[in-house]
Amino acid sequence: MKKIGIFYWPVKGNVATCAKKIEAEFGGSQTKLQTIDNANSESLTGLDLIIVGGSTTGADSWQQARGNNPWFDFYANFDKKPLAGIPVAIFGLGDQILYPDHFVDNMKMIKVEMEKAGGRIVGRWPTEGYDFTGSEAVEDDKFVGLALDHDHQNDLTDERIGTWVKQIKKEAGIS
Repeated sequence: MKKIGIFYWPVKGNVATCAKKIEAEFGGSQTKLQTIDNANSESLTGLDLIIVGGSTTGADSWQQARGNNPWFDFYANFDKKPLAGIPVAIFGLGDQILYPDHFVDNMKMIKVEMEKAGGRIVGRWPTEGYDFTGSEAVEDDKFVGLALDHDHQNDLTDERIGTWVKQIKKEAGIS
């Protein structure tokens, strides 16, 4: 049985809700769900797929959000435990109505950090069906991971998660 780690932040709200939905889509028995503030290098041991998700930072850039930003501690774990080709899927939550110029920008930073650690990104997602004007998370006309707007398109969340999980299972060789 393949082992899947799902890491997310913040602890409460839409990100946690969606992380639990992703876990449920896998059936739960092969997944380990935890917040990034509780993760350490041992949390990464023996995983066949890593899923990382978060929301927008609440600042204009990640660097401005450094104060008590747990993401930087999370990324430091990969200095001790590099990913060495392990598939990594990313999901991001954003508000395309209030923040149309920065919709799910956070996924780009996660992608950069996971690639620096040697991860292989899987689960790119089409931009069709969203109404935004800009996102750092778009490369080659696709999001670098699953984009969710649970505030304004919550009726699409379950379907998107179901389709995406099937996609990343296939791309990562997880049955």
